[in-house]
Amino acid sequence: MDFARAVLDFEIYTRGMNEPEALEFLGDNEVRWRGRTLVYFSGCDYFRLARNSQVVAAVISSLKENGLNVAASRKTTGNHKIYAELENELAKFFGTETALLFPDGYFAPIAVTQTFAGEFTHALADEFAHGALLDAARMLDCPLQKFRHHDAADLQKFIAKCGKNSRPIILTDGMFAHDGSTAPLREYLKILPRNGMILVDDAHGAGVLGSTGKGTLELEKVGRQRIVQCVTLSKAFGVYGGAVLATRALREKILARSCVFVGTTPLPPPLAGAAIASIKILRREPVRRKRMFQNLSYVRTQLRAAGWETSETPGPIIRLPAMNEAAVRDLQKRFLAAGIYPPFLKYVGASAQGFFRLIISSEHTRAQLDRLIGVLASFKLAFGVRKP
Repeated sequence: MDFARAVLDFEIYTRGMNEPEALEFLGDNEVRWRGRTLVYFSGCDYFRLARNSQVVAAVISSLKENGLNVAASRKTTGNHKIYAELENELAKFFGTETALLFPDGYFAPIAVTQTFAGEFTHALADEFAHGALLDAARMLDCPLQKFRHHDAADLQKFIAKCGKNSRPIILTDGMFAHDGSTAPLREYLKILPRNGMILVDDAHGAGVLGSTGKGTLELEKVGRQRIVQCVTLSKAFGVYGGAVLATRALREKILARSCVFVGTTPLPPPLAGAAIASIKILRREPVRRKRMFQNLSYVRTQLRAAGWETSETPGPIIRLPAMNEAAVRDLQKRFLAAGIYPPFLKYVGASAQGFFRLIISSEHTRAQLDRLIGVLASFKLAFGVRKP
């Protein structure tokens, strides 16, 4: 394909489209877009398990054994034994009493707040909280207030305004997907009243952060008292579905009160089988996490040497500084010329104008990382960063 045409196509493709054009994924780190094969530094399949041969084999095996769908709620006739097996694996991986599975990670925090409806006087959400948490907050039947992004001092002001006998619930992502930063959970716990709670949507932290991948709670070295952690299986685990990591008492309470749980058909059994395989891979192969963070450190070090300012956030995400429109177009052209899919996106809440976000996986090769670094180093040398 003519390069100039490819650049024009990409500019049209990224200009305010409601539904982006489809990508074809090839192997671990490449996509096909408009006839071109490009290296991919986007998406949040941090360990590239979505196309792992063992995970795919588990899907096929479970499909043959269990069929595609149970076609009923777990509260009626759809409670297949594979769901209990997956919940046991999740509880084992995260070190919790139990877990409760949902067909989508978006549903997990909503199920929690349906269960807690009427029990809290105030909901306090990080201003960049994921949409799942904001939708979940509506179920609490109490006022919602947003505080400044991971700002414990601002949160403390709002808690003080709630009043002496208030019972607040804090809603926050664990790891924020726009830049890999994390919620300061230890600080939040210090200022949270004893009868308050924190609901953590740890979609991006689960499997990634902490010494064994248990997520943001492990990274922050906090216990599970007054914290409910929700996770997804579609990021680090490369599959699909979501879960609430819970005590047995909370699990039973959700089963009794959540319309989301009662009224949905559960995860297809083949995906549950794949998730079990994926969890076992991450548990027995900690080298994947080590390799991911080695790759992240290498890219950050090289970019800083080239003059880029990159934040030392815990997650395997590098967000480039904001640029003006001309600089964005220039860098997009350089990425396409080097055979890299431009990792540019507009993230709801975090930036209306858009930004470049690099996802560094455990499976990126050194040659692919060097190609990325080369593009950014040459751009920086020639133009610097033209801010808006």
